[in-house]
Amino acid sequence: MEDWQNGGFGLYVHWPFCQSKCPYCDFNSHVQSEIDQSRWVRAYLSELDRAAAEVGPRVLSTIYFGGGTPSLMDPDVVAAIIARAKQHWPTANDAEITLEANPTSIEAGRFQGYRDGGVNRVSMGFQALNDHDLKRLGRLHTAEDGLQAFDIARKTFDRVSFDLIYARQDQSLDHWRAELREALALSVDHLSLYQLTIENGTAFGERFAKGGLKGLPSDDLASDMFFVTQELCEAAGMPAYEVSNHAKIGSESRHNLIYWRYGDYVGIGPGAHARLTLDRQKYAIESHRQPDGWLAEVEENGIGESSRDSVPSDEQAVEMLMMGLRLGEGISISRFNGLSPTSLREEKIADLARMGMVKCSDDRLQATRQGRFILNAVLRELLVDI
Repeated sequence: MEDWQNGGFGLYVHWPFCQSKCPYCDFNSHVQSEIDQSRWVRAYLSELDRAAAEVGPRVLSTIYFGGGTPSLMDPDVVAAIIARAKQHWPTANDAEITLEANPTSIEAGRFQGYRDGGVNRVSMGFQALNDHDLKRLGRLHTAEDGLQAFDIARKTFDRVSFDLIYARQDQSLDHWRAELREALALSVDHLSLYQLTIENGTAFGERFAKGGLKGLPSDDLASDMFFVTQELCEAAGMPAYEVSNHAKIGSESRHNLIYWRYGDYVGIGPGAHARLTLDRQKYAIESHRQPDGWLAEVEENGIGESSRDSVPSDEQAVEMLMMGLRLGEGISISRFNGLSPTSLREEKIADLARMGMVKCSDDRLQATRQGRFILNAVLRELLVDI
């Protein structure tokens, strides 16, 4: 068994276009008025053909359409990509096929088209449940739009997730607690709950650097919001299976689990990343970021990749540890030691366990709730001599 099989194999498809650029977003997303979707689907299918010829036969467990706003894709484009992927790889009986969607681009007929094309899970970008904060976040939808879109999604798909951002401007702990309870009352089976971070190169980043963005919470308040999130979700039967992701048992995002369990995945589309094991060597692969540049490279040269670097075994061990400790299930210590020339130090694990940051049982190393909150510090301690 090759190491990647511990995590599985998936396909990521990046759609780079949005109706507008959110001020907090540092994803590879672009606003473009005219999009020739027939050209784009030909390019995606070409990249799929190329990847499949190189990867060879494997069982495909998941497909994920991310962005950008994939719900701006024509349903026929989505269906064509799914069909081509299934031509190349046998799919698992319970294959998960997810499409990200914004409430502004959702309507019943379009969603029916995605379902008919093979999508069986939708991840919706709510971000907030009140109009004032939605406007501050640069979102184009209202809270009512979001709820209506959610209703359409639940009537069309068996599995629906949505995202919320907390630690927003002027948000109190009581306000977040009430908003989260409202979200949990919608009977979702998966929630992605992210703390607002101010990233360089974003509109929020520029505003913050100039002294703007008043009312951001203190570190202590943001910490309280994190722990309230864990407590309320756990009480509702949706524990944190990953730092920012909560689900009922069995409703976890299988695609994202491939990342966190350090499996292999093909990535196609502008700026898409991939991790692929070929002839027992792991590669980190990136695609050209600019949409027009990626499209031109695929059409003219038959390849959208911008870089491909081999990942040495010791770096694989570090990546596997960094990803895996985000999960409640943690990592296999023997798997780490099998990749790394330097084993994890037992005394360091014991020190962190005494501080309540990790727990270790048999072959599993897991970060506790407190440890996941300061995961970067925990990782630094574990990797200090690696």
